[in-house]
Amino acid sequence: MSKKLIAEAIGTATLVILGCGTAMLVGCDAAAGGGYILTALAFGLTIVAMAYSIGNISGCHINPAVSLGVMLSGGMDVGEFIGYVIAQCVGAICGSAVLAAIFGLGHVTDMTGGFGANGLAGVGGNVLAGLLVEIVLTFIFVIAILGVTSKRAGHGSFGGLVIGLTLVVVHILGIGLTGTSVNPARSFGPALFAAFSGNLAPLGCLWVFIVGPMIGAALAAVTYNFLQNR
Repeated sequence: MSKKLIAEAIGTATLVILGCGTAMLVGCDAAAGGGYILTALAFGLTIVAMAYSIGNISGCHINPAVSLGVMLSGGMDVGEFIGYVIAQCVGAICGSAVLAAIFGLGHVTDMTGGFGANGLAGVGGNVLAGLLVEIVLTFIFVIAILGVTSKRAGHGSFGGLVIGLTLVVVHILGIGLTGTSVNPARSFGPALFAAFSGNLAPLGCLWVFIVGPMIGAALAAVTYNFLQNR
């Protein structure tokens, strides 16, 4: 179990470093659009890399919402779920610390203004709109994961690629709205370090990016369990 938790921490840290780090470096400029695509690809391709490296160890959840979906589908028990979530949050904090060191020591400008943290600016600050975005996008992401990893699916070695490309797609839509969380741990680490740097806005709306993805994951699990039940 300990090796699984270490793998989850490493995977989540990698996701934050490469995904949020790319967002910090290129920004999310709606006018140009290039920042959207680069950030979406960074998150998605990181998932692909981690799926094929630590997937055989921990399942490569690196996301509390994914772990919730797996648990509700019978893939893990409550104790394992709690351990995974703690490891994922520790990984996100470590990943954010690495970004703080890189951008601080290198005097690199954070183009997002907050460690690539999530926010509600794209939905006009509307909490309900932000929740809806995160619920819908997480639902799509998690139901894709449950489907592609099902024993009935028969996707074999292509599962990681499908999951990564799904994350790219949900980011393309969600970045301009909420920054795309679909992952409470990914939101937690950057929001914490943004607060340390004096930007309290991401921490103030962090609950949206915890509650929304967890609701979306639960709905995905319930829906998928219903659909696959003969």
